[in-house]
Amino acid sequence: MTQRPHTPLLDEVRLPADLRRLSLDQLPRLAEEVRQEVIHVVSQTGGHLGAGLGVVELTVALHYVFNTPDDKLIWDVGHQAYPHKILTGRRDRMATLRQGGGLSGFTKRAESEYDPFGAAHSSTSISAALGFAIANKLSGAPGKAIAVIGDGAMSAGMAYEAMNNAAQAGNRLIVILNDNDMSIAPPVGGLSAYLARLLSSGSYMSIRDIGRALAKRLPRPLFKAAQRAEEFARGMATGGTLFEELGFYYVGPIDGHNLEHLVPILENVRDAKDGPILVHVVTKKGKGYAPAEESADKYHGVSRFDVITGAQVKSQSKAPQYTKVFAGALVEEAKRDDKVVAITAAMPSGTGLDIFAKHFPDRMFDVGIAEQHAVTFAAGLAAQGYRPFAAIYSTFLQRAYDQVVHDVAIQNLPVRFAIDRAGLVGADGPTHAGSFDITYLASLPNMVVMAAADEAELVHMVHTMALHDDGPIACRYPRGEGVGVPLPETPQRLEIGKGRIVREGSKIAILSLGARLAEALKAADELAAKGLPATVADMRFAKPLDVALIRKLALSHEVLLTVEEGSVGGFGAHVLTLLSDEGLLDAGLKIRTLRLPDVFQDQDKPEKMYDEARLNAPHIVEAALSALRHNAPVTLPDSATA
Repeated sequence: MTQRPHTPLLDEVRLPADLRRLSLDQLPRLAEEVRQEVIHVVSQTGGHLGAGLGVVELTVALHYVFNTPDDKLIWDVGHQAYPHKILTGRRDRMATLRQGGGLSGFTKRAESEYDPFGAAHSSTSISAALGFAIANKLSGAPGKAIAVIGDGAMSAGMAYEAMNNAAQAGNRLIVILNDNDMSIAPPVGGLSAYLARLLSSGSYMSIRDIGRALAKRLPRPLFKAAQRAEEFARGMATGGTLFEELGFYYVGPIDGHNLEHLVPILENVRDAKDGPILVHVVTKKGKGYAPAEESADKYHGVSRFDVITGAQVKSQSKAPQYTKVFAGALVEEAKRDDKVVAITAAMPSGTGLDIFAKHFPDRMFDVGIAEQHAVTFAAGLAAQGYRPFAAIYSTFLQRAYDQVVHDVAIQNLPVRFAIDRAGLVGADGPTHAGSFDITYLASLPNMVVMAAADEAELVHMVHTMALHDDGPIACRYPRGEGVGVPLPETPQRLEIGKGRIVREGSKIAILSLGARLAEALKAADELAAKGLPATVADMRFAKPLDVALIRKLALSHEVLLTVEEGSVGGFGAHVLTLLSDEGLLDAGLKIRTLRLPDVFQDQDKPEKMYDEARLNAPHIVEAALSALRHNAPVTLPDSATA
């Protein structure tokens, strides 16, 4: 007799309340169905794969044991949140992941009540969970707050700042340390699971409290000796001494893929009367999908891929990636100068510094998820005569702004900032967009800020940074592929604060900063076809401005447009200030600044996002014609500031 196939359990689980109706022995089957669903979805949409596969069992166990959404489950970073989304009412929308109008690739408060806190930048979960836990304590609400944080994110100081204050939350705060790199503890088995279960049990914790109370009656030297002996014994058994010193009761390490171990331990932790508690869970990135298990870094973030072979869909473009152009140029600078060193904050492949490390392993420093430390570390190197390149994404450099101001700019130290992912970033959305770096850097005294119009310009700018010892200097460049211009055989040292004319005209002047230059040239073609010859300048520098060039173009053209892929307050604002100071705004000049709208743009295809931002060639043409006809404001999106 043929056995009927099982109805998928996942079809019966729309929300965590449905999950809690299952028996414990059904959970491994559900977990495997969730894992296959994640693989299928990401193969179609692209996204973060390895991290999510590694926490499937943990996600199932957390929603099974805790009463979400009343208990607040807060994921750090959010790379691993796809299983969580599937189990919290969003399975039918997973095909829209990271697409326009679709689900975010990270947790997002506006998306679901099961996402109590938005994530994308790392190491925020414990601080946020502490806020939820204290709020519950103050209001008398019974809910717990559970922060899930990876071992990599624990390298950031913010995590320890939060843990140092966590005792105030009592048993309302639980931290799950997801150790998926085996950087803290080796794989663990039955004995460790037994110890963790014992140490998390109410009876053990009660005996421990009684023992502490009795020990306090001993003379002080004996009490201290007993306390040290207990800490030593627990540290030998579990590795928990560090977390105990920060005020946490430590449980673990335990196998994060064994639901028979996870569930009873989490139940003990949930019911504990004392706290806060840290549960150390060991998992494997990419668990259950061989290509991702074998190459965790390659399958951290993926494009669409073939599930059978694991082969990812590759771009058909022959233009090089900006990141690789930067890496190649930096390698050449390091060959010429042994004082050139490179620093990354846990993004060696994302910034191209893995390529640099192959050539100069002793001159590349990965400091972990610690951008603040990275910048001040670079400042120390610069003060000692080295030429440090801090390669940090625009959105992540925001985290180190105080260090940029205080430790670099005020001291006028020649730190070189290589700012990857400048401008819009497509599917990663507003949390990863590099919208603000021109504004927050160009406002600083002593800072030089450049923006590469294409990959050849990036090579010149890397060379210019390497030779610039007079103070801090930054170069921003976009994500993805260049425009396909040939790379120079010999880089040029650019004159600081000097732009270049790339097309001569007489009626309209387009001042382009950065990678919108190609669109500015297209706009000039359209304007010329209408009998309106346009000058196009690649300004190269947001700071210092090319004052002579701007003055010349303002005096010789009827309309002046600035174009940048940055926020309000950036290059255009600096040009307006200059023209005001020069008295040129009173001379009948019609000026328009085109920049990113004053909103956080949701994820979409990059070309559509630039259309929404009105930064493509047709919008540049429209702005010029509008200024000529009516001296009227440029039409911006409804939510933008005119």
